[in-house]
Amino acid sequence: MKTRLSLFKGISGVTYYRLKTMFTIAVVWTVIDAVSVYIFNRADMEDPQKSMFFRAVFVFSISLFISYFFPATLRRFVQKYPLWLNLLVKFLAVLIAALLMNFLVYLIEHMFIDRFTFRETVDRFFEASRYVDWFLQRTFYWVLLLVLTQLYIEINEKYAPGVFKDILVGKYYIPKEEKRIVMFIDLKDSTPIAERLAHQRYFMFIREFINLVSIALIDNYGRIYQYVGDEVVVSWPATPKNARRAIQSLIDARKMIQKNNNRFRRKFNEVPSFRAGIHVGEVTIGEIGVIKKDLAISGDTMNTTARIRSACTEFNANYIVSEEFRAFAGLEAWQCDNLGRVDLKGKAEAISLCALKL
Repeated sequence: MKTRLSLFKGISGVTYYRLKTMFTIAVVWTVIDAVSVYIFNRADMEDPQKSMFFRAVFVFSISLFISYFFPATLRRFVQKYPLWLNLLVKFLAVLIAALLMNFLVYLIEHMFIDRFTFRETVDRFFEASRYVDWFLQRTFYWVLLLVLTQLYIEINEKYAPGVFKDILVGKYYIPKEEKRIVMFIDLKDSTPIAERLAHQRYFMFIREFINLVSIALIDNYGRIYQYVGDEVVVSWPATPKNARRAIQSLIDARKMIQKNNNRFRRKFNEVPSFRAGIHVGEVTIGEIGVIKKDLAISGDTMNTTARIRSACTEFNANYIVSEEFRAFAGLEAWQCDNLGRVDLKGKAEAISLCALKL
């Protein structure tokens, strides 16, 4: 992942992703609106340059506000509803937001550009709204933008930040080899916990555990590859900075779980802990699928990392890394315990492992 702009240094990955999405939406809306106004309404403006400039500023400002509050608030509100009600509420919310956007743009444009009073502007808006074609055209315009925006957000989050863009532009249509830091994380003692909790409660337990771990990973710019049961697979482009981020993500995930200890005890009478294996090496990344497309990561690095994670049980250690990762990250001897060369299942040769001291 590219280095953040200096303006955004020091903020979490989740916040950076949301801000980036918000600004992207606002810029796209402003450009589309400017092009539309230039094509269809330029002839009606007394001072086209001034009018379009101020309108662009207003549209950008309103778009920032709506793109910040609308998607996140709407998602939290409807996530517990069944699909049909979820879609209905989203449609009504989009319609209301489109009507509001239509009114605000009209209000600001005529008050600040055409110098009408607030009362005159409101009267003119409702007078113009009597013309069904005008009203429907303006409303449909914003409905379409809001629907496409909501679709973009949903798809982008479905595939994880950055993945949808890679698929859209065909970056990995032809498989590519990249050097990646790979981490496998899973819930510790999952079998006895599952036996103590009913199926549905165990699922809720896993979901809350994975949510906390995922936030820590995204905060440290990890790209989540997949969820498999109680396991999370994540990767970073192989740089020393990302190696430190990978280690920091483990610390942050543990802190987040500790912060929520009481909530887990109250809801489940269980507190999760996790194991992790980290390795670095070449992987092959490419598109797979026909109807449902995704990015697949394969190669010996992936298999080795999975085996390293499994070795946590054998050595009774929470976090184990390969010697390759230790050297790549520049870890000192006091930061990990040398486990020596270990025979991993499915590997022809033993590899050197270290247990992190976190």
